[in-house]
Amino acid sequence: MDPVFIPSIPAASFPLPPRLEGLRRLAYNLHWAWNPKTRNLWSLIDRTAWNRYRNPVPVVSGPTEWSRLLDDEKFLAEYHDVLADFDGYMANGTGHWFQRRYGERLSGPIAYFCAEYGVHESLGIYSGGLGVLAGDHMKSASDMALPFIGVGLLYRKGYFRQSIDADGHQEHAYPDYDLSRLPLARVQDQDGLPLTVSVDLPGRNLSVAVWLAQVGRIPVLLLDTDVADNAVEDRPITHILYVRGREMRLHQELVLGIGGVRAIRALGLAPAVWHLNEGHSAFLLAERARELVADGTALDDAWTRVRGDSVFTIHTPVSAGNERFEADLVRRVAGPSLDAGGVPVEKVLGLGLGTDGDRGQFDMTAFSLRLTNGANAVSKLHAATANSTWVGVVDRPILGITNGVHGPTWVGSPVVELLSGHLGADLDALDAGPRQDKFWERLGRLSNAELWEAHLRQKRELAIFVRGRLRGQFARHGEAPSVLAELDSVLDPRILTIGFARRFATYKRAGLLFSDLDRLARLLWDENRPVQVVFAGKAHPADRPGQRVIQEIFQQSRSPRLRGRVFILEDYDMRVARFLVQGVDTWLNNPRRPLEASGTSGMKAAQNGVPNISVLDGWWDEGFEGDNGWAIGGREQISDEAAQDWSDAQDLYRLIEEWLVPAYYERDKAGIPIRWVEIMRRAMTTSLWRFSTARMLQEYTELLYLPAAGIEVPVESQAAVVTEAG
Repeated sequence: MDPVFIPSIPAASFPLPPRLEGLRRLAYNLHWAWNPKTRNLWSLIDRTAWNRYRNPVPVVSGPTEWSRLLDDEKFLAEYHDVLADFDGYMANGTGHWFQRRYGERLSGPIAYFCAEYGVHESLGIYSGGLGVLAGDHMKSASDMALPFIGVGLLYRKGYFRQSIDADGHQEHAYPDYDLSRLPLARVQDQDGLPLTVSVDLPGRNLSVAVWLAQVGRIPVLLLDTDVADNAVEDRPITHILYVRGREMRLHQELVLGIGGVRAIRALGLAPAVWHLNEGHSAFLLAERARELVADGTALDDAWTRVRGDSVFTIHTPVSAGNERFEADLVRRVAGPSLDAGGVPVEKVLGLGLGTDGDRGQFDMTAFSLRLTNGANAVSKLHAATANSTWVGVVDRPILGITNGVHGPTWVGSPVVELLSGHLGADLDALDAGPRQDKFWERLGRLSNAELWEAHLRQKRELAIFVRGRLRGQFARHGEAPSVLAELDSVLDPRILTIGFARRFATYKRAGLLFSDLDRLARLLWDENRPVQVVFAGKAHPADRPGQRVIQEIFQQSRSPRLRGRVFILEDYDMRVARFLVQGVDTWLNNPRRPLEASGTSGMKAAQNGVPNISVLDGWWDEGFEGDNGWAIGGREQISDEAAQDWSDAQDLYRLIEEWLVPAYYERDKAGIPIRWVEIMRRAMTTSLWRFSTARMLQEYTELLYLPAAGIEVPVESQAAVVTEAG
């Protein structure tokens, strides 16, 4: 079927020269977020504005010296090439995997609901892994021409921006986004008016505006309660991602689930499959049951029909990540509208009974598992954990569909140019599948010198970026000019560099490397073979223990023994992540097994030729092959957490001392670390397809989407997808 088209009007109105009117559709489609030629075009228009905003809307909305560009033949030629490529991309999806294999078999699109989307750092409606995975999911669905529509919330204040003060305390600031300067459009209804839907709340109807973020071929509907029709106390419902207040969070999730269904219906769409990415959108199941009851269907039959074409992805084995609300809160806030719609709240609460049997809690994950046709965890190990955790709630296995990452977003330009120039590789065309051009198996054709030089280029880019960020941080702390001058030479690209960046939840053990400070200091300051470490990450504003970990690492980074070898960057976002996964030498991940569901940052690093040194948890439990990185500890777990931490720390030190340092510093006559480069090569070979979103979406399609749509998938086809994925 054709891609879903959503009528809309851009959030801002500004004049463009008629000859350059195509810039408007380029700016308002986030395809530029993963297309380097389009991003270069924004830089050609106004390099200063592009470097400042990383967002084309402020660039093209001016003020801009258009006469200069209209007289520039090279610019005009580039503009026409980019526009032709974009229009060709948008117009033709027939050659892609889904269209070739399944063509018109779906009766409607796949509706994908998620609380956050990380498409690009300029659209700050994400916090971390879940949102970035959702963004990558949308990008790959676009590249693969899958019939998709996304649904989320438009957070006008986004997720918090992090700063770290001179004592290491995390500070929180919430931006107030100007929607007219973002690549967003206001969705129109069938009469051409701005679309607004209603969500019933106790004593009032909440108006919800519907916005559009166009991600290549995929429209993502974003719901917004900050509209004039609403009471002042209701307008902030969608302001902040992962707001702390439980009642406000429940309101958000009612808007996402109920409002999302109503927005889709208002646009005349009839999805063939409904995908809940985490339990935040679970009320969409109740809303769909209400629709059926209103049409005369008995409630039990309505539940059966809802279950038949819905699928669910669970992302974390950590209890705090599985949304629960007090049952009395659900009765008070959602009960009146559920009861009035013929879906009794007590029935809903019964379906949301958790594994602990606590009738005082409504478990969104349990509710979603009971009312979906199929469910998946996000790695093979996570599936084993999930099936153990949710026994008694589901009567079918929770599948293990391991996450992937969108290579065009995360692989650095020097590596992309190397792959395309020497192997003819096209990361945008991974959807062709592993049975065609397996370019990742031809990496042996790249010389050691070529691969090493591409990595060093990315490493130099990281060093320049980090120095600038640290200079801003320390200037704000009031450090002396002499200290700021020292930053011009930190993060020496010649030194073995370890990267660690993720959410600072305590189970991720960001401080494990500091377990033995004397041993660590000897490693870092070895005269001939030194090591340096870069940290980045946020702790949720309510996570005080996580914030203390940030403070401790910051203080260690400024201590006499570690200063100049350990760095922590503030305000971790997608841009910081790209520099880190592309430019460090090795990626460190040391959670308590089996609490890491997946860990996509390690996949991003591996696709850049950055080997992982990681606990065998999440994706690395299946991704580690012995020659593509290093495993900390084994698969056996010690019940005493302190003993486990100490054991893992000792193994981490041993691996760095006995394996990483020798492999990195042993050089041939040309100065190339031959052993290290071979590990880099294997990291790329084993990840570019196997841990891509293209592979992931093929599995979602054949193992979840098509069965939920009532389309039979040949058993051999399902087996082939899983076998090719490893």
